[in-house]
Amino acid sequence: MTENKIYLPEIIGGGYNDYWNFKGRYRVCKGSRASKKSKTTALNFIYRIMKYREANLLVVRRFFSTLKDSCYTELRWAIHRLGADEFFECKMSPLEITYKPTGQKIYFRGLDDPLKITSITVDTGYLCWCWIEEAYEIDNENDFNMLDESIRGQVGRELFKQVTLTLNPWNERHWIKKRFFDSKSCEILAKTTNYMCNEWLDSEDIKVFENMKKNNPARYKVAGLGDWGVTEGLVFENWEEKYFSVEEILKTGVESVFGLDFGYTNDPTALFCGLIDTKGKIIYVHNEMYKKAMSNEKIAEEIKKMGYCKEKITADCAEPKSIDRLRELGIRNVRSARKGRDSVNNGIDFIQGFKIIIHPRCENFIREISSYCWEKDKEGRSVNVPEDRDNHLMDAMRYAVEGYVKGKTFSFE
Repeated sequence: MTENKIYLPEIIGGGYNDYWNFKGRYRVCKGSRASKKSKTTALNFIYRIMKYREANLLVVRRFFSTLKDSCYTELRWAIHRLGADEFFECKMSPLEITYKPTGQKIYFRGLDDPLKITSITVDTGYLCWCWIEEAYEIDNENDFNMLDESIRGQVGRELFKQVTLTLNPWNERHWIKKRFFDSKSCEILAKTTNYMCNEWLDSEDIKVFENMKKNNPARYKVAGLGDWGVTEGLVFENWEEKYFSVEEILKTGVESVFGLDFGYTNDPTALFCGLIDTKGKIIYVHNEMYKKAMSNEKIAEEIKKMGYCKEKITADCAEPKSIDRLRELGIRNVRSARKGRDSVNNGIDFIQGFKIIIHPRCENFIREISSYCWEKDKEGRSVNVPEDRDNHLMDAMRYAVEGYVKGKTFSFE
């Protein structure tokens, strides 16, 4: 093997000096498009693997299938940019990268197979670092805690343990903001970057952002400057968070609506508690249940505890046995949703015609609705199908109001 000498500043560029050198426990970078956050992270980890001879890296995304065309490709690019191709072996099966001089490895795992994360054993040195790319995909903070706990135990004297998160700033209500960006801990570096620190953009690239700033300032705030928010593709934009009195609203003649979406191990059971004003075109969201690992007995107990056991509750029709069991347990007015072809879009169309006012205590509802987006096609364009993830209260809301919907493909007489 040959020795290659390189000048790092020319290869890496500027804007990331603090990020590159930080050795605290958590290193978090949210950035706009073209902010070079993922490429800088890939370069940094390849550099580190070569510098720290006993360190290994775990790279994670929510779904394993997305790793090959994202992090794995970025790391291979970084190897080549650093002129280190001959020192690394990149394999597709299993998906991993090995530093040949020492046997250090870069492992790739998805949260869709958590056992493969918790069972990693390294052959050489220590598992020191974890990189979570597109970290906003991790909806549940407990899933992050599992990853955090995988970086544990004693390491060599010159080594350090660290978890790195890179993400687009889609949602200010995501747990990542509160945990890292609102924290003052010296063990956290939380950094925001944007296209202005990318010296390799040409004039045409810059012009795209200048036009965005002029013609779509709301989008520019997120996609250009890296501020928190959702740039486009939200299913519901017709909502606000506001304190209100349920008792006072009920005096105006509105009707109560309740919807139930079943979950268990991976997904929460979600109960939507709302009021609907059909004349004023307002839906009030005043309470919620949002818990995992709930048996039918626990669901019934919780509904009774919340004081809603006599209310009419419309539940997911995919769980007829659970609905029958809830009736046996005293939730007499629970009924099955009458879902049919196009029922999702019909329900969404109906709700989009209302103003949604959400009580601040409904934290999970606010988190879901502020990131509930349309699916995108291969070209990144929104299609008329909502994303089927982190939408449990969104589904429960549709079930709750379906009796008021006048769709072509189903009816409620």
